[in-house]
Amino acid sequence: MRHAAFRIIFVSLSKQRFQARHRVRVAIVAAFVVVVLVECVLCNVPFFRSLAASGDSAAAYNTLGPGLERRDDGLLEVTDPTQAYLQVAADGSSDYVRVVPVSDEVLQGAEQQGERVLRTVRVRPDADRRACELTSVSLDSSRSLYVRAAAGRTVRVQVVEPKGSLIPFEAVRANVRVPFSVSPLRVAVLALAMVLVALWRPGSRLWKVPLDTSSVRQRVALGVLLAVPGVATAAVVVWQLVSAVPLSFHTDGMYTYDYDQYDHVARALLDGHAWLDLDVPQGLRDAHNPYDVATRQQLLADGVSPVYWDYAFFNGRWYSYFGVVPALLLFVPYRAVTSLWIDGGLMMPSGAAVPLLMFGFLVFACLLTIRVIKRVRPHVSVAAVSMLCVFVLLASNASYLWYRTNFYSVPIAASLLLSTLGLWLWLGAERPSTADAGEDGEVNAGGLLSLPRLAAGSVCIAANVGCRPSFVVVAFAAFPLFWTQIRAIAKQLRDGVFASGAYGRACAMLHALRAPLAVLVPALVVVVPLFAYNMVRFSSPFDFGSSYQLTVTDMTSYHQSWSNFIWTVAYYLFLPLRWTNMFPFLAVDPAPLKDWGFTEAMPGGLFVMAPLALASLACPFLRRHMRALGHARMWRTLTTFLLLGLLIVALDAHLGGLGWRYIADFGWLFALASLPLLLVALDCDRPRLRWLLRVLVLALLLFMLAVMVLSLFLYGRDDELIRNNSGLFHDVQSWFTLI
Repeated sequence: MRHAAFRIIFVSLSKQRFQARHRVRVAIVAAFVVVVLVECVLCNVPFFRSLAASGDSAAAYNTLGPGLERRDDGLLEVTDPTQAYLQVAADGSSDYVRVVPVSDEVLQGAEQQGERVLRTVRVRPDADRRACELTSVSLDSSRSLYVRAAAGRTVRVQVVEPKGSLIPFEAVRANVRVPFSVSPLRVAVLALAMVLVALWRPGSRLWKVPLDTSSVRQRVALGVLLAVPGVATAAVVVWQLVSAVPLSFHTDGMYTYDYDQYDHVARALLDGHAWLDLDVPQGLRDAHNPYDVATRQQLLADGVSPVYWDYAFFNGRWYSYFGVVPALLLFVPYRAVTSLWIDGGLMMPSGAAVPLLMFGFLVFACLLTIRVIKRVRPHVSVAAVSMLCVFVLLASNASYLWYRTNFYSVPIAASLLLSTLGLWLWLGAERPSTADAGEDGEVNAGGLLSLPRLAAGSVCIAANVGCRPSFVVVAFAAFPLFWTQIRAIAKQLRDGVFASGAYGRACAMLHALRAPLAVLVPALVVVVPLFAYNMVRFSSPFDFGSSYQLTVTDMTSYHQSWSNFIWTVAYYLFLPLRWTNMFPFLAVDPAPLKDWGFTEAMPGGLFVMAPLALASLACPFLRRHMRALGHARMWRTLTTFLLLGLLIVALDAHLGGLGWRYIADFGWLFALASLPLLLVALDCDRPRLRWLLRVLVLALLLFMLAVMVLSLFLYGRDDELIRNNSGLFHDVQSWFTLI
């Protein structure tokens, strides 16, 4: 009987495994079929629509509008933008035309003459006088050279560029067939979308796997997942280091733009001084008020140079007002090490430093999110954990910093890494009470505290003073996080006062203060030298030099108006998305202010681009729920995160204005405060409601991913992709414009 029972159980388990494997195989095959159909059919609609095209070669003969003039070398020059077009006869057999570019020899000849030929050209095709959508073509993307125009007898391609532009068009051909195309990038995007939907759909097996931070299998899986961006980061860093060149640009009568600020700081520190070794023109040194915009404009008009844009100028010397800690962590060591075999050492570009820092943030943001989830809802599923890790990364605005890797992103990336690492260490400092505290622990009423972790976390968070100072408010999270220990320490101090003998009182007080000293002393070790550095530069320990920057206004006298402040806070959180009918279907939204203030073009506010972050506003109202589960301390901590996020929003609005990159200062705090409500939704007790909520969270998460990807292609954003990587921009644009 016993053997028969075991056999029945074995057969049942084998059958379940077979069915599970069969479902996996079916899902893989179905996903493969979907990807193939989308790629080969839907994405190749232009190929099928143009199969009947005549391909008439006579359609290569063009008539130039009076606003275009053909030069001897074959290039077109715009003489009148209103009449700049190429017109070609068509037979109506194709909805597409193809722009034929000039040869590479013609382009090289023009470049050798110092002429600037447009490699990206805006065009608007008209068929039989029926205007089509404005688009652009690029010599770096062969697919973009095919332009959709309604079938007709006459096709006119209007060149929408200013007078004097050199256009590299040889001809426009009508009646063309669009070739069949398989895009590896598009296939990868489709496959990734299918994988995410398969893993996160309500019926996925991942919803049945509970989180177990002690599981070797789950740790290895997380390591493998993080290794993918790790390898990509390493490749980017190596490429940036190998191809590093000075980024300094100057035009007569204009400011000098030098984007190697951190390398200049590294050189200065290695030379033993705080000021930057940059030329200071005598005219600027002698100016009565160099911060006045009119004064600087007059100096530039008089030929005074160099006047460095966005550098701090104080007492006749140049400084950087950006935090020095990233220079000490990366730029100084790299130049010092490379100086061992190259005289003077090599420059570390910001394009290498930012990916390194952001990869560190990626790792510790995920680890911090997992640690918070473990404290709030210990047995939640791996599916929910993975979704929430992605949500925190998206809400943190990390994609902006991954994309724009100049020196403006360095201090923010460093503070993101240090803050998440510091909080992760603090959250991991508490251990359950045991009989033996161990060599590195201190037993208090609330449990065992690891003093090394307390000290390391304190060092990380205090270092924000030398990166982006507003992040240092994260230190206030120590109060709710260690409130039990703080009360225990206060009790020990009170008891120590009544201890017998002076020696006994001293020992009792010293024993009680070990944990606070482990936090305060390392912080002072970091902060005091940074204040001394400010003292040496600007004669005040609390002056970081931002008031002395030479920028669009006189920062020594500028003050944000209350009207601007209120609107800026509203824009940071609720600026609506602005959709368009042209790729990338999203546009930067204007953020008008009553008075002048710094504004950076951005697509939307935090709660609009990351709607799941709205769950953070519910955190203060979940006190009863979390206390019932025994998580009152985490409720206080996460509510503090929400308050600190609001505080940083206010600080950024008052001190910095409106900047898309500044969302990274506070977005991650709102995301962490959102976790309790999202965990309740994803692990709801009612099956039907749970299924619905999981679908809703998945849909909103995919929406956030889509907004993030589309925002990379925005017109009008800093470092537009259409200018930095025209080939990639137009390849992706063609996925939509040709259909």
